[in-house]
Amino acid sequence: MKAVFGLGNPGLAYALTRHNVGFEVVDLYRKIHRIRARGRIQQSALVYSWDDLLLVKPMTFMNGSGRAVKGVLAQHKIPARDALVVYDDLDLALGRVRMLAAGGPGSHKGIGSVLECLGTEEIPRLRIGIEVDGRDASGSDYVLDRFTPEEWQTVVPGLERAVEAIDLFRSAGIDAAMTRINRKLDPL
Repeated sequence: MKAVFGLGNPGLAYALTRHNVGFEVVDLYRKIHRIRARGRIQQSALVYSWDDLLLVKPMTFMNGSGRAVKGVLAQHKIPARDALVVYDDLDLALGRVRMLAAGGPGSHKGIGSVLECLGTEEIPRLRIGIEVDGRDASGSDYVLDRFTPEEWQTVVPGLERAVEAIDLFRSAGIDAAMTRINRKLDPL
């Protein structure tokens, strides 16, 4: 069993914001694979169970994501190495996708919460770039903005690559997925 956690903030006020690309990836994965399973609330998270995969949207706010991740992993007895955390990254250009097997949180408070609650940096993650050259807003304001229609044209191919990355992680593991995804040409 593997688990994919798409980080974001619950509620309509945050729908389609830059900070919610993790939620968008989970939704796109479900759409592409025609997963009709109903989500169930477990451990402060919306969990979709499909074959050997859990797709999870923590219903805590971003900065408390770790509690939901830890709870779902414990409930389903899934080790951190078999989980993938998907989240936005201000340090990557818009639409870029990067996978890591482990590492620190950088400035992202959601992944920081996950690492703190799990007590390890050894958890695979998939970062989706949301940075745009010349942005005016500060980081905290900017991540809560919605993408412009023009930006969506760059973001969507990145989300599609994220779905491909999840499939690779699921079938071949983090090392093979990193090799394939990180070597692909960026959409820019």
